Amino acid sequence: MAVVTRVSLDKVRNIGISAHIDSGKTTLTERVLFYTKKIHAIHEVKGKDQVGATMDFMDLEREKGITIQSAATYCMWKGYNFNLIDTPGHVDFTIEVERALRVLDGAVLVLCAVAGVQSQSLTVDRQMRRYKVPRLVFINKMDRAGANAFRCVKMLKEKLHLNAHLINYPIGAEDQHKGAIDLVTMRAFYFDGDNGEFIREEDIPAELLADCKKYREELIAAVGEFDDVVGNKYVEGQEPTVEEFRAGVRKATLSLKFAPVFCGSAYRNKGVQLLLDGVMNYLPNPMERENVALDQHNNEAKVILESNAKKPFVGLAFKLDETRYGQLTYMRMYQGSVAKGDFIFNSMNDRKVKVPRLVQMHADEMHEVEEAQAGDIVAMFGVDCSSGDTFTDGTIKYTMTSMFVPNAVISLAVQPKDKAAQNNFSKALNKFTKEDPTFRVHRDEESGQTIIAGMGELHLEIYCERMKREYACEVIVGKPQVAFRETITQKGAFNYTHKKQTGGAGQFGRVAGYMEPLPLDAGVNYEFVDDITGGVIPRQYIPACDKGFQEAVKEGRLIGFPIVGVRCVINDGAYHDVDSSEQAFKTASLMAFREGYERAGAVVLEPIMKLEAMAPEEFQGSVMGQINQRRGMIMNSSTNEGFCVVEAEVPLADMFGYATDLRSATQGKGEFTMEFCKYSPVPRSMQEEMIKKHQEKKAKDKK
Repeated sequence: MAVVTRVSLDKVRNIGISAHIDSGKTTLTERVLFYTKKIHAIHEVKGKDQVGATMDFMDLEREKGITIQSAATYCMWKGYNFNLIDTPGHVDFTIEVERALRVLDGAVLVLCAVAGVQSQSLTVDRQMRRYKVPRLVFINKMDRAGANAFRCVKMLKEKLHLNAHLINYPIGAEDQHKGAIDLVTMRAFYFDGDNGEFIREEDIPAELLADCKKYREELIAAVGEFDDVVGNKYVEGQEPTVEEFRAGVRKATLSLKFAPVFCGSAYRNKGVQLLLDGVMNYLPNPMERENVALDQHNNEAKVILESNAKKPFVGLAFKLDETRYGQLTYMRMYQGSVAKGDFIFNSMNDRKVKVPRLVQMHADEMHEVEEAQAGDIVAMFGVDCSSGDTFTDGTIKYTMTSMFVPNAVISLAVQPKDKAAQNNFSKALNKFTKEDPTFRVHRDEESGQTIIAGMGELHLEIYCERMKREYACEVIVGKPQVAFRETITQKGAFNYTHKKQTGGAGQFGRVAGYMEPLPLDAGVNYEFVDDITGGVIPRQYIPACDKGFQEAVKEGRLIGFPIVGVRCVINDGAYHDVDSSEQAFKTASLMAFREGYERAGAVVLEPIMKLEAMAPEEFQGSVMGQINQRRGMIMNSSTNEGFCVVEAEVPLADMFGYATDLRSATQGKGEFTMEFCKYSPVPRSMQEEMIKKHQEKKAKDKK
């Protein structure tokens, strides 16, 4: 049984560490665990270290040197309890960041001191804004050639539009990086010992004093806009005390309109303890965040949850993990408390569940606890549910909003190599879909194939590899399939009468109106508008018309992919007292849609990816040439410390095999990140070719 130190809620910090891939999040987390005495030795993410970083506990993570799953832990720092989640940086595993930020109170955005703000930094910033999470910024890798903290701050302002200011001034950079100066206390800190565990505090070096005073002045002015005490002292030309200054920085950070910037090198063990102090001083405790639930007994009225152990229990299941002991459900406690053996209720299906085991997670280690309270992040065994379900104590029925789940952009046909492994194959797919909402599985009725869909090639590759390792089920993988869509470009009228007479009661329904395109960036795929007047279609048949249209948009007429961005308006029709029925109007609407679709300028859409490719400057021409060959549109290119960064928008259909091509064109020195950007019409010639292939396939299937 782990002894959990129970601290008052104002000393609890629930934080996440997020960043672009390879910025050093897991290395930073490893140092945090070491300095808080949670682990006794530091292990590295990559290289000759056989043990591997604590938070990258999956074999695949250790082999590839990347984080695939978010991992939770907890530690103590100066009497404060930190619940910490280390998240992946790769865009293919973006749901892990999404769900972590949904339940956390604060976050640390890690940047590489050389590259600064990269493509995935923009995505993480969007996610932090979506869930209104206050953040600190840590500029890591200050020891690397080309490191420049001041350029990073400039990029934070220009690219992320953050009101970012240095709280720590770096003492030197690259191989001269020695430590950091705290601009609040105006003291210099150096980190001695093999692992930087001995902190030496000194006066600011004379050559840096003038610069530090200038940056401190800017910091006071910026904080003064959020805090009257600091603001008044700044106007009067007085110095705020350290306590006043810290309180001002905290207030500014919690407003979400200010980002304090720390700097150091996690790998070289410099500056991490100052960041921990920053989390303690400037990020919110659970009582300082507003968490809203919807009361299902009161028309979904909004209820502000209180981080109070005496109130009725409310918790959100935000992550599921299948272990050898059964399903492990990660839960953020928002209100009330839960003890081992208590009964809790799932608000989604009203099922009553007993909590047989409560644990606090330290990566893949489980530490048993007897009770959990508001503000805690715990895991439960034996609680069967889906990701995003809300639990209560049964006296109330509240639900909380779940996380944002992006759409899949790529799919693969998979089947087990060995027919005997069919059972394990099904088990694996069930487990993966339950634990990862961005991993989707369906059966193609026409071909009888099992199709898996996800966020990118790496995402699906990892799951295929996990099937082999965890379920002893090798799979045969088909060609990747791009998630194309269809839409309309103009208004298309329809007027369809469905008549069927086959002895006894017939079928009759007339549906008339028009369809028109919706803006694709609005995020609405389908809209139904009822403009019927005078009862030409009785009210009870209107939902059937909606159902008919919904059925029609599932499969487009051009290449058989779903139709998006369509508004269907019905404004006329006719019915028969005897022969009209729900089924008749559903069929009439389905056929009316097809009639209007032919007149509405239907086009095929393809997913366009936002690509960021990086390589040494001498390969810039090759990198750009490759992007142009793949129908890419270059949006921006820049050079930075001998490296070129090319930003482009490229169709996903042309991006298969790009990793290999980029490596061979850049002597293995190029790397890239890619994420979904938008849907865009395919070129006319390509559309005609796709339609022709679809018609041939349909004709073949009919035979």
